[in-house]
Amino acid sequence: MSVGIVMLVHTALDRAEQAARHWAMAGCPVVIHVDAMVPHKIYSAFVQALSDVPTVLFSKRYRCEWGTWGIVAASQTASELILSEFKDVRHVYLASGSCLPLRPVEELIEYLEERPRTDFIESATTADVPWTVGGLDQERFTMRFPFSWKRQRFLFDKYVELQRCLKLKRKMPKGLVPHMGSQWWCLTRQTLTAILQGADRPEYDAYFRHVWIPDESYFQTLVRQFSTNIESRSLTLSKFDFQGKPHIFYDDHLQLLRRSDCFVARKIWPHAARLYEAFLTDPAGAMKRTEPNPGKIDRIFAKAVERRTRGRPGLYMQSRFPNEDWENGVTAAPYSVFQGFTEIFENFEPWLSKATGARVHGHLFHPDSVEYAEGQTTLNGALSNSAAARDYNANAFLTNLIWNTRGERQCFQFGPEDNQKVIWRMARDPNAQVSVISGAWAVPLFRSNLNFMDIRKEAARLQKVESDHLNVLRSPGAKARIRIWTMAEFIEAPMEPLQGILDEIGQTQARRLAEVPQMVDLTGFGQFLQNLKNQGMHPYLMGDFPVVLGPKPAQDRPRKPYLVR
Repeated sequence: MSVGIVMLVHTALDRAEQAARHWAMAGCPVVIHVDAMVPHKIYSAFVQALSDVPTVLFSKRYRCEWGTWGIVAASQTASELILSEFKDVRHVYLASGSCLPLRPVEELIEYLEERPRTDFIESATTADVPWTVGGLDQERFTMRFPFSWKRQRFLFDKYVELQRCLKLKRKMPKGLVPHMGSQWWCLTRQTLTAILQGADRPEYDAYFRHVWIPDESYFQTLVRQFSTNIESRSLTLSKFDFQGKPHIFYDDHLQLLRRSDCFVARKIWPHAARLYEAFLTDPAGAMKRTEPNPGKIDRIFAKAVERRTRGRPGLYMQSRFPNEDWENGVTAAPYSVFQGFTEIFENFEPWLSKATGARVHGHLFHPDSVEYAEGQTTLNGALSNSAAARDYNANAFLTNLIWNTRGERQCFQFGPEDNQKVIWRMARDPNAQVSVISGAWAVPLFRSNLNFMDIRKEAARLQKVESDHLNVLRSPGAKARIRIWTMAEFIEAPMEPLQGILDEIGQTQARRLAEVPQMVDLTGFGQFLQNLKNQGMHPYLMGDFPVVLGPKPAQDRPRKPYLVR
């Protein structure tokens, strides 16, 4: 008894010839189906190249387009030929031209001889399979799909919409429960002949002819009708990414494939000469006799999929950049944003740098230039202080800055005059610590020498911008650590907010603040706000700021009482 190999070939015919000879030399008859889309001249040369191998035959050709009936028809015809021409075949193994035997074929023959009544085919109900991609699981069995998904996508989608709109549904043949799985199976002669020679085959073929991707469901469903012993797994190692596309194995996957202990693997890159040499022409490279266990390398593939889709925190790449919210962390490290502090305090940036040990920048998103710490013109990663270069993609500038300075806490100032395109990026970033003193933008206007009507106009604009900013920070989608104080409540007791900010940054040893940076002189600021109100501009973001007094002066500590005798 032997194992018969059915090969579906459509490209890389030289590698398919090499694999077919390997199977035949081990005593396995081979029937090859070549896609009808392969030019006749190339097909004839392929047939001629294998004409010296008597146990290699060619079956009738069909057009095999992905997701269509042609792949099933090719498998049926080739299977019928191998069963009729080679009577000693007990198992039929379906493979492709890009499949590569990983272990000596004799081991596969012995393995199947020990399991003469076992069918190896992945077969699970649609409710149990997690790998369907594209939104069509049950619908692929209840709708008709006469159009090609690849060549006629518009007609394909419109016809699906029409059937959904009209609520058109097909009836499955009586007694069938749809199952799905990998198309690469190994079936016994008894089961395969029962499927191919059954009285109900015309009805089943007519039904599955218009099922979407029937090669993943035809044999997988019908095997449940005839098989007495099914192992719902494929003996062929095939891995798929998160988009449902097959992984391709290259030369550097040699040790990985050996660890799988599988009999066959697909899809092998045609130019992976090292793999073909190791597994087809090097007997010393044969793997040990053991049960196939692709689960041993599943962890590696799962990690690869996660790295491809999620990446490292704060690092953007080709697979992540176009997809919003696919990021595995918006930025690479925590950072702090301060709004209104440089307007309230003199020399706030040097004080914060000394108190925390962090790198404290000015307004990184200032409209004129990027204000790096200590007046630097470039930063790690060749980030220049050019506002034009930064504004080309302000969000990417922020993520690049945090990525390039990993290991050092970054702090910078922000305000209503800065580029507002990064607001949502900061608000949704769990790494961001945003501290806002609302209304502080009015202090530079108060201390300026502009005409009052110009001040009123500018105040109205800045207040509108900051109001929109605060709405973003208070939105349900905000994930940053956000603290917002009105200017009135902050200057009344600044020690506690500053202490909380330093505790969160946590760069230096925790200790209580002994002093705060010097506050600017706000004498007359209350009257300034009242004048804005009198001119019809209502500055509400500052809170309830007193008209006559500025910030309340710190009261002297009361003297201790004493007795006079």
